[in-house]
Amino acid sequence: MAERLFDQIRQGLMTLDLDEELVEPLTDYVNLLHKWNRPFNLTAVRRPKDMVIKHVFDSLTLAAYLGSFERLCDVGTGAGLPGVPLALCFPEKEFVLLDSNGKKTRFLFQVREQLKLNNINIVEGRAESYQPEQRFDVVMSRAFADLNRMCNLTAHLLKTDGVWLAMKSQSVDTEIADLNTSTEIIEQIGLVVPGLEELRQLVVLRRGENKK
Repeated sequence: MAERLFDQIRQGLMTLDLDEELVEPLTDYVNLLHKWNRPFNLTAVRRPKDMVIKHVFDSLTLAAYLGSFERLCDVGTGAGLPGVPLALCFPEKEFVLLDSNGKKTRFLFQVREQLKLNNINIVEGRAESYQPEQRFDVVMSRAFADLNRMCNLTAHLLKTDGVWLAMKSQSVDTEIADLNTSTEIIEQIGLVVPGLEELRQLVVLRRGENKK
């Protein structure tokens, strides 16, 4: 099974045009996720090969859109998604992984230690209560909340010229219609996840007319 997992990740990285040197640490991450999943209930996805597609590859589709951003916060990170795969891709960037679930943050501390991820900080707490010393270039989420709620809860975390990156698995037309004038859509991008036929998209947002 280990060899099949290794090959699956390698093929996905080639499709996403990412460095094949990521195969080993991403395989280690999936193995850790699988090992800790039963006692800690980290994800409803149980099989490692499905974790690769639905979690790892899904997260890595964001890599092409991080550009020159240096400081990023992954709110509601859960088992470290998309933060851990992206932190492996970009060791020069700083990632804060934020979640209120103690079991999940304990898992993340284990991941950071075993994968030697020195570019991530793990914070246990709610997004609206977190007060970082320095604001972020990017606040990103993967199925954290609807767009309006996400932006309202995390506006204090974002630099004035920063962006929100919201990964979605369903249509967001209703959520966009409900956005208030303090937030505006920059772009909606269809994401192609290797091995997955389901809809995935990225919504990029910034502060609107009522900037704070």
